[in-house]
Amino acid sequence: MDIIQLKFSFSLTLLAVLFIGTTLGMMGCTPTVQVAASDKPIEVNLNVKIEHEIRIKVDKEIDDLFSDDDVF
Repeated sequence: MDIIQLKFSFSLTLLAVLFIGTTLGMMGCTPTVQVAASDKPIEVNLNVKIEHEIRIKVDKEIDDLFSDDDVF
């Protein structure tokens, strides 16, 4: 073997070792995803304004009865 083949063989071996080392190093850096339930309860804040109006229609006779002070 001459020196050019030795240099090429050494470079190829070094490149293979670096590739394997990099691959093994990247395998240790794989991200993990965990899904877990929270310990705290879910809190929902709603700003809701509820308005309602009640209308009562009263017959004239009942209206007169309510306006009479003698009944109560």
